Amino acid sequence: MSAGTEATTKTDLFSPISLGDLTLPNRVIMAPLTRNRAAMPGNVPQAMNATYYAQRAGAGLIISEATQVSPEGIGYPATPGIHSEEQVQGWRAVNDAVHAQGGRLFVQLWYCGRISHPDLLPDNRQPVSASAIKPDGDAFTYEGLKPFVEPRALRTDEIPGIVDQYRQAAVCARDAGFDGVEIHAANGYLLDQFLRDGTNRRDDRYGGSLENRTRLLMEVLSAVLETWEPARVGVRISPENPYNDIHDSDPQATFNYVTGALGGKGLGYLHVVEGDMMSGERSLDYRQIRDQFDGCYMANTGYDKARAQAVIAGGDADMVSFGQLYLANPDLVARFKADAELNAPDPDTFYGGDETGYTDYPALA
Repeated sequence: MSAGTEATTKTDLFSPISLGDLTLPNRVIMAPLTRNRAAMPGNVPQAMNATYYAQRAGAGLIISEATQVSPEGIGYPATPGIHSEEQVQGWRAVNDAVHAQGGRLFVQLWYCGRISHPDLLPDNRQPVSASAIKPDGDAFTYEGLKPFVEPRALRTDEIPGIVDQYRQAAVCARDAGFDGVEIHAANGYLLDQFLRDGTNRRDDRYGGSLENRTRLLMEVLSAVLETWEPARVGVRISPENPYNDIHDSDPQATFNYVTGALGGKGLGYLHVVEGDMMSGERSLDYRQIRDQFDGCYMANTGYDKARAQAVIAGGDADMVSFGQLYLANPDLVARFKADAELNAPDPDTFYGGDETGYTDYPALA
């Protein structure tokens, strides 16, 4: 290969990449961002959500805000679901708007588990988890913050029902016109509660060994793959993120194992929250985790353009997802290409409200 050819084929943030038969025009990914702006009652995506996502269609891929797979999976007010016909119709309008702008959108499938509250759940039920371990902190309810309650440990015979909820959500996602799905196994929610030994003290086939703690994630993945081609499925993990009061005694070993278990299945990507998403601190060797997985690796947490270009050039990531930068910069790819100034996000409008701080961030002139 000539030097000139090498120069024109180098891989950077703006190089295309394929997930099976889906080609992404660049590697600048919009990370999932909870914004609490679904229509109530019903947790239904609405018109301003379609506008918001369509504005960001220049991303190589948009990953939707976390979206609960069932009424029992909810953990926050005004977050969308993907389990009712009204929600499917709402998401179809969002997908139509994104596709009309040439974009691609995956839905992130979510079950909050112990990070919920009876006020949010059908019949004021007790939240469920791997084990009956109460998290520190407060739940966001319709009446404001309330202390978390102790969850109920799921019975072994109940777990197939959880898997079925993911299975049906995957079907609903197909009906809603999504381009793929991401399984949310990160940030202290239900699947992560099974993965980490700080929240999983079970003595059945879902607890104890790494194989057992990974079992629920693998069963959910198998259920999702009944509807979706593997290349249209991603999984998100957060090996050392303590968000939602979660931890593991040996996260390197745990997530090397988890990542290896996800390999060999032809998945579209592995999406990794690297370190503590609040402080940005990290202590694990993420290259080890990357090397356990045989597909595309998507890096996340505190990246700017320069760091993202460096990890892609160095082979440490294939794609990089951006959160707050995408929240405030609907045309982030264009701004990166032009080295243009970035809009600053307004934290006061992150969660809930109307179009202010949601669809009114300016694009480049």
